[in-house]
Amino acid sequence: MALHNTWVVLMLVLSLRGQVQTGEIIGGRPAVPYSRPYMVLLEMRMSKDKSRLCDGFLISDKFVVTAAHCQARTYDVFVGLHKFKNDPPPKAIQVSRAIPHEDFNNKTKINDLMLLQLSEKVNFTDHVRPINLASQGDHLPQRCIVSGWGSTSEDNQGMASELREVNVTLVNPPLSAVPHVYFSLGEIGPSQGDSGGPLVCDCEVAYGVVSCGTKDLKVYTKIPDYLGWIEGHIRKK
Repeated sequence: MALHNTWVVLMLVLSLRGQVQTGEIIGGRPAVPYSRPYMVLLEMRMSKDKSRLCDGFLISDKFVVTAAHCQARTYDVFVGLHKFKNDPPPKAIQVSRAIPHEDFNNKTKINDLMLLQLSEKVNFTDHVRPINLASQGDHLPQRCIVSGWGSTSEDNQGMASELREVNVTLVNPPLSAVPHVYFSLGEIGPSQGDSGGPLVCDCEVAYGVVSCGTKDLKVYTKIPDYLGWIEGHIRKK
């Protein structure tokens, strides 16, 4: 499919269905244990006692970045996690304040970004450490990786037993009218289940947040465009 047509299909899907969320690592590999110490697993309590999972990532000892469409009634935050199913999980940390972007649009997923302020400080170790955020700039990063605990194929909707990762290559947007996002083409990459994880590029710097997509196109909220928003809310703590 041509690049322009792929983007048009994505916009139609996002506008009409409004629930295209991404996250499972398709075509990836197991991550080296604890090699992504900034990764966070979010267990979200929804209405009527339902729960679901998203990813996030530490940017300080009190704040996690994730996607705005990962909003919930309450959260259990797990840091220092590698295996999801077999090992006893670490102690859950609660969220004292959720800060979704005020202009987030749940239908189009524009401004799909949220900060979570933790109720207690995280103790940094070899297995738990924040990641730096990309500063302002318009260059297209190279050598990017996405990590997550989502399922490993479109047919398998269960969570992976351990953290997985996949390399993705970003491409220039065909339409200048679509602001504040990066995207990659192809089936390999994130898909259903692991929204909110980091797009990590150029020597372990977080450039984006896994947001939404289709089978052939994945979209990431562009962190450099929101750096002022993030820093402003952190200063308000």
